[in-house]
Amino acid sequence: MAADQLRNAMIDGLRPSGAALSGRVDAAMRAVPRHVFVPDVSLERAYGPDPVVTHRDGDGVPVSSASAPGTVAGMLEDLDVHPGHRVLEIGAGTGYNAALLAHLVGPAGSVTTIEYDEAVASAARGALSSLGAAVTVVHGDGMLGVPGRATFDRIVVTAGAWDIPRAWWEQLAEGGRLVVPLRILGLTRTVVFERAGAVLRSRSVVEDGFMPMRGVGAVREQNIPVGAGPDLTIRLDDDRPGDASALRGALDHPVAVCWTEVAVPWGWTEHLDFWLATLEGFCRLLVSRAAVEGGRLMAPKGPWGSMGIVEGGTLAYLTTQPTPDSDAEMPSYEIGACGYGPRGAELAARLAERVRDWDRDGGQGVQLWIEAHPADVGRPEVSGVLLAVDKRDSRVLVRVAEQAPVAV
Repeated sequence: MAADQLRNAMIDGLRPSGAALSGRVDAAMRAVPRHVFVPDVSLERAYGPDPVVTHRDGDGVPVSSASAPGTVAGMLEDLDVHPGHRVLEIGAGTGYNAALLAHLVGPAGSVTTIEYDEAVASAARGALSSLGAAVTVVHGDGMLGVPGRATFDRIVVTAGAWDIPRAWWEQLAEGGRLVVPLRILGLTRTVVFERAGAVLRSRSVVEDGFMPMRGVGAVREQNIPVGAGPDLTIRLDDDRPGDASALRGALDHPVAVCWTEVAVPWGWTEHLDFWLATLEGFCRLLVSRAAVEGGRLMAPKGPWGSMGIVEGGTLAYLTTQPTPDSDAEMPSYEIGACGYGPRGAELAARLAERVRDWDRDGGQGVQLWIEAHPADVGRPEVSGVLLAVDKRDSRVLVRVAEQAPVAV
C-alpha cells in the first residue's frame, strides 16, 4: 500500500479510539508525511498506531521517539492552534509535530522547536528542510526557553516535565495556552493550561506517559530494588529518600491484605492515585510478573505494578479481586491493599482508607483541576486543595472539581 493510503488509513483509524479530529488537525495530518521523519522503519510501522523509538543512549535506553499518532492528534487538538499563531515546541523529537504545527499556523505564523540532543535536533532539521517546512530548530535546553525572550501564543511540551520553569511563564502570552505532560510526585498528566495573569489554570487533565525531559531542570526518579531478581522495585520521585537496607527483608514477612468493599468496572480508578499521593511515603511499585506467578507476591492492581506507600522496612500496594457479580462482558473488581514488612497490616489499612475516601469524594466520576503558581509569589489562598506540591519554579495545586447536582 502506498504512503498516502497508509497515512489516510492511520488518520481514519483514530476516530474509533475516541480522537474526534477537527478539520484543521485532520487536514494537517493528511498533508504531512510521517514516514519522512522515521526513515529507518517500514511504511507500515511509520503509519501504525504505536510510537516509534528513533534514538537511544549508550546503554540502549530510548531517549527520543515519534509519539503515537493518537497522542499527537490529541495534543494538537488541546493546543488549539490558529493561523498566525506563534508556537514554541519544547522537544523537537523527529520534527513531525513541528511540521504539523507549521501547517496549522500557516505563512502568517511561526514555529520554533527546541531540542536538547544535538543529533536529534540535526535529524529533525534535515527532515523538516526536505519538506520545505518553515520551522526554526534550536539546539538547546528547552527548560531555558528561547534566547531573546520571545513571546508565544502557544507552548507545547513533548516530554515529561517535572516543573514549569520560569522561562515558560515569561514566554507565554497572556491568555496563551501551555500543553505539558506534567509529573507530580511521579504521576504524569497531560495538562492543558491557560494563562490568567500570574496563574496557569487547567482546562483538561488526562493521564498519559512520556519520556522524561533532559537538561538543567531534570529530576531523575530513584529506583530501589527489593528481593531477589528483583521481585519488586520501588520508584520514588522528587529526590525523596529511600532506605534500601531497611527494605531488604520486607518480602520475608507474610502478606497482610485489607479489602475496601469499593468495586469498579474493569478495575479502572480515575485519578485515585492523587488521593494516595497525599500519604507519606507515596511511591510507584513495579512488581515482577515472575514473583506473582511464582506465588511470592500478590498480583498488583496493574499489569506493571501499582501505586503504594513505603515507610521504613514496610511497603504496601494496591491489588484487586473479581466481585461475585463480575462477568466477561462487564468485569468488576474490588480494590484492596496488600502490605509486606513488620507493619504490613498498618500500611495496607492506610492505603485502603484512602481508596474509600476517593470513592466517597466521587470515585469514577471525579474530575480534577490543576493550577500552577510561580514559586516566588507566596502561597495562594485556594479552597478545596487535595494536593499541593512545591517545585523549584512553581507551586502546583491539585483540586477536586465541584460535582454537578444529580437531577431527580
